[in-house]
Amino acid sequence: MHTVAAALALVALAVTAWRGVEDRGVALAFGVLVAVGELARWGRTGDREPAPLGTAGALAYALLGEVAGDSARHGTFQIVAVTLAGALVGCVPHIARGTGPTADQMARRVLTVGFAAVCFQPLYAQGRLAQWVGDGPGYALLVVGLLALIALCDAVLAAVLAHARTGWPFGPLLRDELRAVPGIGSAVCATGAVSALAVAVAGLWALPVISLPLLLTQLAFRRYASVRATYRQTIASLARATEIAGYTPHGHALRVAALSRAVGRDLGLSEPELTVLEYAALMHDIGQLSLLDPVTDGATAALPADRQRRIALLGGAVVRQTGVDARVATVVERQADPYREQPVAARIVRAANAYEEMAREEGPQGPLAALERLRLGTGRDYQPEVVEALARVVSRPGLSLGQAG
Repeated sequence: MHTVAAALALVALAVTAWRGVEDRGVALAFGVLVAVGELARWGRTGDREPAPLGTAGALAYALLGEVAGDSARHGTFQIVAVTLAGALVGCVPHIARGTGPTADQMARRVLTVGFAAVCFQPLYAQGRLAQWVGDGPGYALLVVGLLALIALCDAVLAAVLAHARTGWPFGPLLRDELRAVPGIGSAVCATGAVSALAVAVAGLWALPVISLPLLLTQLAFRRYASVRATYRQTIASLARATEIAGYTPHGHALRVAALSRAVGRDLGLSEPELTVLEYAALMHDIGQLSLLDPVTDGATAALPADRQRRIALLGGAVVRQTGVDARVATVVERQADPYREQPVAARIVRAANAYEEMAREEGPQGPLAALERLRLGTGRDYQPEVVEALARVVSRPGLSLGQAG
């Protein structure tokens, strides 16, 4: 897909340079809008839509048929070329800071905009749209339907790229992408459609007016993301209480959380379920603070079942007092139960915690020995499917257990 996107981008730039830019003022206006959207990009490079204004501007240009009543003359290749040029100009400062767009994000942008342009521009230029729906409400409904198709295309592209990059199951990845569409994705699509319709009637002066609400929405999402990041940092800080008090080794909670999230991904958990799983994994040892004498190296997996259950119940009670989601407390207090009685998240946390403890104890051969011990315990303590998912996760190159997320 990277190769297809790169080929489309090169062909678009070459064709546009050869033919020249049609409607230069319009191309410049939309190129500037895409660049401004990239300059205002927010969040981490792995976020689904870190530059919503730039994406909306590119969609608007792809769906533009008229400018103030006059037919637009740009084609599919020029749309891709202007979008790419604006995105590259706008992301230069971010690239300099090391927070620029990933190859996946740029490939998605190029392919999605190209798909939108191919679906709309030939039909509009040939007059087919006017014959089918006219210029009234039917035209607007057709644009909305086309946007839904474009959103589906983008979700499929994102899921395919994520599957190729990580090896996680395609179905849950696609489900998460589709669930994200009604959020910022719907605002992006709506702004793109309304911008194209407004420019067709009022001209380019409509662009800043229509783009302002999305910019404010982007700022609101940035604040929301900041609150979520602070919330997670608070939970991680609380989880470090066991390390500071000397009950668990340094970084143990973060390693278990990273491993649990990776296993949850492999098993196809949704994004909300992964969040609960990660928080529970971070706080899974909080009950050890109730012990008068710390367990050696914080290794609770080797304790008798009744003592494990007592620590888990006390940990769940502590989590409930913190105001964290009650589902997190449930996972923490159920992690010592027989796996057939546990929710899936508790099964994952229990296996990940045991693996991290056993692998640490066994030295260089720790990972293999830990997996063997977990497989021997699948009769009662560990779910076989979770253990096999754990084995797949730890066998993948590049897995970092230094932090969750």
